[in-house]
Amino acid sequence: MTEPIPEAEATTDNTPQIVTEKLALGWTHTARFLTTASQLVHLPATELPEIAFVGRSNAGKSTAINTLAQQKRLAFASKTPGRTQHINLFELGPKDAADALFADLPGYGYAAVAKTAKLRWQKVMADYLEVRRSLSGVVLMVDSRLGLTDLDKQLLEFVAARVATGEIKLLVLLTKSDKLNRKEADAVLRSTGDFLAGMTTEHSDVAVTLFSALKKSGVGDVAVALREWVLAHRLPEAVAAAPVVEAVQPAD
Repeated sequence: MTEPIPEAEATTDNTPQIVTEKLALGWTHTARFLTTASQLVHLPATELPEIAFVGRSNAGKSTAINTLAQQKRLAFASKTPGRTQHINLFELGPKDAADALFADLPGYGYAAVAKTAKLRWQKVMADYLEVRRSLSGVVLMVDSRLGLTDLDKQLLEFVAARVATGEIKLLVLLTKSDKLNRKEADAVLRSTGDFLAGMTTEHSDVAVTLFSALKKSGVGDVAVALREWVLAHRLPEAVAAAPVVEAVQPAD
């Protein structure tokens, strides 16, 4: 049974209030390890909204996840990039009533990984992004100094159809933005936004933002966005269970 939206995040008529940064960061801090799997068939079936974190092996994915969760070793960063070849799931929300999952997908594009392993994981990730029913959002980590690479664009192709219909929300994090000056930051934001415009429709929810785990910039905004994704996913069920509903206004 779906748990009701927490009182701090919904009014009595089920209209969501604005999610504050403090509230969102408190929620991401609840993240805890659930399970790991090397194949899609080993992932648990779930009705919880699942948010996947993807990116090149050196894009700072694990660091970003740990920073969002305010935990040092939630997502394990291998000393050898590209060696982690499992999908790791983390639960969020109350321990007895989790309301979302984070999925940490293997990094891609590291040259030292054997070609057979690359091809196998490309297939696993493509299938996950294209068919995982509980997947409701994708956070793509991109090194801001490089911008979208060909591999990043290939990954986006795997989710393009589901993003276009609004089934999956997309947020691109331009990581390590503390390494850029203002002109460089503006340029990579503009170029990334131009590319994403090509996969944006009237139904889609697509965004790009600068992010720095070192300076903690963008962390609160990202936490708020992810929390709003989850509440928007859960709101229709909460409203359906309510005895009387006068108006429904989904979160942005």
